[in-house]
Amino acid sequence: MPAKNRNGRPTMADVAARAGVSRTLVSFVLDGKPGASEDTRQRVLRVADELGYRPDAAARLLALGTSRTLGVLMDVSQLFEAELVSGIYPAAEKLGYDVLLTANLAGRDETLAVETLLDHRCGAVILLGPMASPAELVALGGRAPLVVVGRRLPDDVVTERVATVRTDDAEGVALAVDYLVDLGHRDILHVDGGNDPASDDRRAAYRSSMRRRGLKGQIRIVSGAHNEAAGAVAAQVILDSDHLPTAILAGNDRCALGLLDVFTRAGVDIPGEVSLMGYDDSRLSDNPRIDLTTIHQDAQGLAEQSVELAVDLLTGAELAKNDVVLEPSLRVRGTTAAPRA
Repeated sequence: MPAKNRNGRPTMADVAARAGVSRTLVSFVLDGKPGASEDTRQRVLRVADELGYRPDAAARLLALGTSRTLGVLMDVSQLFEAELVSGIYPAAEKLGYDVLLTANLAGRDETLAVETLLDHRCGAVILLGPMASPAELVALGGRAPLVVVGRRLPDDVVTERVATVRTDDAEGVALAVDYLVDLGHRDILHVDGGNDPASDDRRAAYRSSMRRRGLKGQIRIVSGAHNEAAGAVAAQVILDSDHLPTAILAGNDRCALGLLDVFTRAGVDIPGEVSLMGYDDSRLSDNPRIDLTTIHQDAQGLAEQSVELAVDLLTGAELAKNDVVLEPSLRVRGTTAAPRA
């Protein structure tokens, strides 16, 4: 039986002893460096596999003098961002990179969260829906290659150090409005995302889509945010107003869930009286008891593209584009129908 380190795992010395070579040669082979014959290289790799040897990531990075760790900032309250993280891990591991995750929590300074990633010497940073200003993002990009996911940035912010991966929100909202209008709706209200990421684009797209369909006089926006509590408050504002719209487009799925809960408790028939749409297509939206019509964002595609961009920025690869935009699609479920008579 091979000797084990204090963590119970085989060491590089164990591989060297079993293969009958020096520890230095084992290191060269495992790092892909020249210096060993093909027969020796194959023997070392076979022995490492037999022993179940895995290189120590921290030691390897120190030896290489660079970081193969991608830092990721996420909002733990956002279901869609959790789906992004689920895609980021395997995408990073496939390219030979590790992931260090930190959370953007209510009451926790976002800058502090990002500093934590930089303090741990992450080679590049992926921010999921950050609230930071463009100037702050530019400054951060000067310290580490940066990929912003789910938010459009001004052209002068997107540079060789700062890239973006996002869904075409203008197209997504246009899909939603067109679908509702084609069902026969004219009185379509938008509960926006307030100051949350992507809200400006979705709000502007709602206005332009309504005007494009000849419904300028029907434009109505109620302030909200990308969470259930804001959706619930907005629902009460709508219930207290003069009349119910026939359809509501929420800023995201979580906001739509807050709306759905309050309307259901108030006895409003969804979709008989009011059709309701979300945005994101988070996993909860297709729960049979929710069955939310929504705009689908490709979480897997966003995750993979963000990792690839981060690695390209980190390695200095030439970028085909530094603003990657994915197409949304419509998911029709049970919360929408033709308007009431």
